[in-house]
Amino acid sequence: MQPVDSQLDTHSPEFNDNREAMLASIARFREAEQRPIIAAQEKADRYRERGLLLPRERLNRLLDPGAPFIELCALAGYKLYDDSDGTGAGGGAICGIGQISGRRCLVRVDNYAVKGGTISPAGMDKALRVQKIALENHLPFVTLAQSGGANLMYATDTFAPGGRGFANQARLSAAGIPQITVVHGGATAGGAYQPGLSDYVVLVRGQTGMYLAGPPLLKAATGEVASEEVLGGAEMHCQESGSGDYLAESDADGIRLAREIIAGLPKSGVEQPVREYAEPRYPIEELLGLIPADSRKPYDVREVIARIADASALLDFKREFDRQTFCGHIRVEGHPVGVIGNNGPITPKGANKAAQFIQLCEQSGTPLLFLHNTTGFMVGTEVERQGVIKHGSKMIQAVANATVPKISIVIGGSYGAGNYAMCGRGFDPRFIFAWPNSRTAVMGAAQAGKVLRIVSEQKMQRAGQVDEGALNKLESDTATFMEANSDSLACSARLWDDGIIDPRDTRKLLGMLLEICREEERVKLRKNSFGVARF
Repeated sequence: MQPVDSQLDTHSPEFNDNREAMLASIARFREAEQRPIIAAQEKADRYRERGLLLPRERLNRLLDPGAPFIELCALAGYKLYDDSDGTGAGGGAICGIGQISGRRCLVRVDNYAVKGGTISPAGMDKALRVQKIALENHLPFVTLAQSGGANLMYATDTFAPGGRGFANQARLSAAGIPQITVVHGGATAGGAYQPGLSDYVVLVRGQTGMYLAGPPLLKAATGEVASEEVLGGAEMHCQESGSGDYLAESDADGIRLAREIIAGLPKSGVEQPVREYAEPRYPIEELLGLIPADSRKPYDVREVIARIADASALLDFKREFDRQTFCGHIRVEGHPVGVIGNNGPITPKGANKAAQFIQLCEQSGTPLLFLHNTTGFMVGTEVERQGVIKHGSKMIQAVANATVPKISIVIGGSYGAGNYAMCGRGFDPRFIFAWPNSRTAVMGAAQAGKVLRIVSEQKMQRAGQVDEGALNKLESDTATFMEANSDSLACSARLWDDGIIDPRDTRKLLGMLLEICREEERVKLRKNSFGVARF
């Protein structure tokens, strides 16, 4: 591999302008992430009087001190549905991958301090997404549960997917992936089945209330009157029903038990080798000024790679065959990875090249990294004659069927079928994250406005009357709508990615993700037919 010879001028006015624009984008998404945290803090005294830890306090006690935590889908549901102020970002839960008692785990903490932790449709999508991540990566799943359940305003949207969540729990158990749940508060109806389908259940004395129907519904349905403690308290479930396995005395004690359960599990058989590698030759800080503030301006994706690859070194694949689509081998924190990036639209040659490269990585078992920045496939008479459809289809087939771990980072635009070819959300990458300047849409905002204008104008011409004012308004309104709904915040709210990241965190994040993928390959699960059941 040869080091990249960077051509970036870090002292130019353009670099400084780009840097300021990127910092503004970072500040925007960080502010959005803080809204639910601030909302929870405002209620801290109320919950502490009841002896409850705030959701993020529970998370901090659960995780090993100082170990990294990859938060997932932190902006799910941001300003969607009834979230008018953005405090519902996260969809009612804090989820991510962190280390517990030395073991890497998938963690879900119900964010009960914001809107009762109720689950919106985006929150349900997030729950299903993190279950898939746990299954794909063989990660034990720890839940700290205290939620108001489904948001009843959207129950018709969450009911059917909720069933899939329970099915996933059964499949995780059958796959040999342990699930540990601490029930810190109420768990009613479907919320009771979540711990019921877990392999290890910790209940908290005087706090847990777990039942299929709470006291009000019980009285309405049957006329029976029962207190919460008698109907579904922690002592009853641990002493009589057997639905609880461990009885904790407090929030903190429940978390201690969860950590001890993880510590008592057999070792995964994974020994993390000490990897020797050289840091990039160029500071990752330079990514801030590298990306043009004007998304129409091109740049070489190799400049990005030079700041995330070990020793800034890469092995370029078929560079002379097509320069619009980059393919090459690099290492990130010692992990080999094949990279596909964009320096423009995907041409027939570029698609051909990428499809071959993907198959080579599949053959060698090399993970794939996709760095999105493309307007999509090249269009026009010439490329149609060159077979852009068939070559593009080959690339899409290769992306869809490759079984090696696939990681996507949307570093710029990801438009149209280019999003599919570069392993967007619909192609199930193992992980997908986005930079704050990124955009994902069927096409650019300006192009969308022009397309609708042309179609409408043709319709008006056939009717014999063209209204230029109406056409101007249609074009402008369409472009404005598309612009607002294709930026990183809007896409992350809809879970088109697993989260927005600061570009400066890219290398560190990739190192952790690649290590997670390598661990999955080495972990041996002890599967069974139906999962662990209580009798």
